[in-house]
Amino acid sequence: MQAPTGIPAPFVHESSYIDEDVAIGAGTCIWHFSHVLGGCRIGERCTIGQNVMIGPDVLVGNDCRIQNNVSLYKGVELEDGVFCGPSSVFTNVLNPRAEVSRRDEFRPTQVRRGVTIGANATIVCGAELGPYCFIGAGAVVIGDVPAHALMVGVPARRIGWMSRAGEKLGEDLICPRSGERYRLAAFGGLELL
Repeated sequence: MQAPTGIPAPFVHESSYIDEDVAIGAGTCIWHFSHVLGGCRIGERCTIGQNVMIGPDVLVGNDCRIQNNVSLYKGVELEDGVFCGPSSVFTNVLNPRAEVSRRDEFRPTQVRRGVTIGANATIVCGAELGPYCFIGAGAVVIGDVPAHALMVGVPARRIGWMSRAGEKLGEDLICPRSGERYRLAAFGGLELL
């Protein structure tokens, strides 16, 4: 895992396990008691917290933050800039039973660029989380989420819109931090003007 000259090499804490056939990008840090299974690809400048399990065959983009006690199962794909809060949960089958093998029923979960997932939120497999949506702590997402949607509750429902900067938008759809302007898009989410 040697990085080119001038680019920081990945850091893996000595208590963590990295299986064979894993790619970890420059500047990524993997902290205590984590396990990355074979076939995973982790981008550059990511932070992987303590007691995180990734894989097998999971894709993690650049600049992602995966907090403590998160498991990313086969079928989960994180694009760039995704934040997974502590103990957030991803499922891989809809109706698990200990006595019934469902390995051929894993459903993919797409987490698009810039998504924030709050602590203890659950993402049921098969969902697509649109770019820059914001999943509140403890929410349970059971279906697709539009771009920039603010989702809370069990099951999660949209209560507003969020900007790329992570600010709740008012009725004018102007970000109070950046001044960026948004509009409703044909696909049900927001888009930047």
